[in-house]
Amino acid sequence: MHTRNLPCRDRHLVLGHEPLIAGILNVTDDSFFDGGRFNVPAAAVSHARRLIAEGAALLDIGGQSTRPGYVELSPADEIALVVPVIRELAGHVDMPISIDTYKSSVARAAIEAGAHIVNDIHGLQRDPDMAAVIAQSGCAAILMHNDEAFRDLPAADDVMPPLLAFFARSLDIAARAGIDRARIILDPGIGFAKTHGQNLRILARLGGLHALGCPILLGASRKSVVGNVLGLPPEERLEGTLATTALAVWQGVDFLRVHDVRANRRAALMAAALRNASGSQLSALNSQLPQ
Repeated sequence: MHTRNLPCRDRHLVLGHEPLIAGILNVTDDSFFDGGRFNVPAAAVSHARRLIAEGAALLDIGGQSTRPGYVELSPADEIALVVPVIRELAGHVDMPISIDTYKSSVARAAIEAGAHIVNDIHGLQRDPDMAAVIAQSGCAAILMHNDEAFRDLPAADDVMPPLLAFFARSLDIAARAGIDRARIILDPGIGFAKTHGQNLRILARLGGLHALGCPILLGASRKSVVGNVLGLPPEERLEGTLATTALAVWQGVDFLRVHDVRANRRAALMAAALRNASGSQLSALNSQLPQ
């Protein structure tokens, strides 16, 4: 089985053995599913240890909610939420820690506290200093698709060309800043500036993102795309999330960013076993997925 290392400062992630789970740790008051539950450092650290015990390969820590209608925090307020948690965890866990932020000043403070990955929901295309902060630190980067013009595309349009074009711009910014492509992960941004139909079509065609040669992360955990299909609130969307996880793994996605680590890891391992057993049949099946 082909494997490769993804460097994250002084740590690394091994890709190829099995799908890797990024455990979500929101230290916010208003995140759509777990807002207010882990915004006290002691509670956040306790939950982080639970995610690790359930099989998380990395922790993604965020202090700024990006749910629809969110209120933007000042960098100082966001730093006050995330840095104590990152600092506490960095000295006691041996896995990479990701900071989920689109503000370069927050990323810099988180890196100084011990973060190894920067997860930017604007794919380096909002804060002009973000790419340089990442490049200078040696951190890995998760670059997410998030383009307001995307949702206005005609319903019949192919979702892949504009998605790939956005990522090409992000990768160009990264290259000019000096971020090694070997440290970049791409996230199609399910639920961000997309219609329900676009979210579904992207989920069905995740394999198309491999054209860019970077590892792929899916973040669909308990999101509205699941709720819209099933007519269920966030607390009842686990089964729908597991379906997206299995489909993503079948299409070769490397990372799953989820709230429920144990259940999603089990679903991911089962899907990977079936995919690996299928061998050459995988490419044929991927080509038949809905366009």
